[in-house]
Amino acid sequence: MYKIIGADGQPYGPVTLEQLRRWIAENRVRAETLVQAEGTPDWRPLHTFPELAAELKASPPPMTPPPSMAAASNPRASNKIPAGICGIILGGLGVHKFILGYTGTGVIMLLVSILSCGTLYPVMHIIGLIEGIIYLAKPDDEFVRLYVDGRKEWF
Repeated sequence: MYKIIGADGQPYGPVTLEQLRRWIAENRVRAETLVQAEGTPDWRPLHTFPELAAELKASPPPMTPPPSMAAASNPRASNKIPAGICGIILGGLGVHKFILGYTGTGVIMLLVSILSCGTLYPVMHIIGLIEGIIYLAKPDDEFVRLYVDGRKEWF
């Protein structure tokens, strides 16, 4: 069984190996489509799965998007800029964590800052500052892979 990330950025599955083969034949998935095999934590491009390599060679080459769409950023990275800016400005309060949906981590940062009566706020702010810079420096696809799909909560 496998899961895939569709062209719309949404996960689909679980699907069988036969279903994936049909989708390759119908040109509904491409070599670069992200796939997660059952029981594994990582997402890999479809072309890295040996059991599907022969079908990919037989399928027609994928269509390339028009230049205006090729330059468009990944829509799943829409929280990257707000999270990065809030990490830089309000890092000690964990606002950037809440933006990315990491409620538990955001609460930890907020409580450390508040319960220490502000004495540990500078430490939390430095962590938020570093994370905000990291978020903004990452390309959209890598940001999505690490922080949206991978749910990496710290650095």
